[in-house]
Amino acid sequence: MAPTESRFEAEGPTRRAFALSDNRPVDIGAIEKMSKSKRNTVDPDDIIATFGADTARWFMLSDSPPDRDVIWSEEGVQAAGKFAQRLWRLVGDIADMSAGVAETATQGQKANRIRKAAHAALAKADEDLARLRFNRCVAHVYDLANQLSALLGEVETTDGDDVRAAFRESGRILVQLFAPMMPHLGEACWAELGGERLVAETAWPVADHSLLVEDMVTLPVQVNGKKRDELTIPRAADQTEVEEAVMALDAVRRACDGRMPKKIIVIPQRIINVVV
Repeated sequence: MAPTESRFEAEGPTRRAFALSDNRPVDIGAIEKMSKSKRNTVDPDDIIATFGADTARWFMLSDSPPDRDVIWSEEGVQAAGKFAQRLWRLVGDIADMSAGVAETATQGQKANRIRKAAHAALAKADEDLARLRFNRCVAHVYDLANQLSALLGEVETTDGDDVRAAFRESGRILVQLFAPMMPHLGEACWAELGGERLVAETAWPVADHSLLVEDMVTLPVQVNGKKRDELTIPRAADQTEVEEAVMALDAVRRACDGRMPKKIIVIPQRIINVVV
């Protein structure tokens, strides 16, 4: 029986099928490649008419890497459609809160958090696009949308224009990330954000890698070559600050057993070794 001749119901992880003609139960077979002889094909025109071309494309790209078969499911397509609607609402919220805000050179801590989320997603997408890992690019869009939604919930009336400008920049990056996969939605969202040209005609954004450097770094601490603890310190800490922080660790003091260290070897961004 063809999928179009059946009705599916889901109860948690269990799925049941019924014939549309007489509502009799139908056995759901194993997952197989689509074949006319097996009558398990899905007409793409029906999918596009119901969910739209963007949703169909997004589902197929998100399901698996290009070198593997796509396992079609109506639930997956519906989830893709809901996410497309969510993107439209999110971009609309960003457009509303950042309307009329001029670019600002001053960036506070909150603005940097917003920009960091967007540029981190962009940097990851750049790497995965070069390797044709489209499903991972889709995952980065999901992650960025979640982060921007959460950060929008933290906006306060006292926040300055730097925060709103950061949201507008991040919203534009979000749209440019999903526009190649959902071009119709991408163009609509781009216009919502005030894009002067088509997003397809706009240069691809460049990730600001300076935003991706962590302010803090965690280093293993050894005493005479044996690991005793870990130390989280500012990346810019100097030798004296590192030595003082290391000798304040309880595990290091116990390992030293009251002896003064002969020297403390610090290999920047890698390891600290206390020689007793």
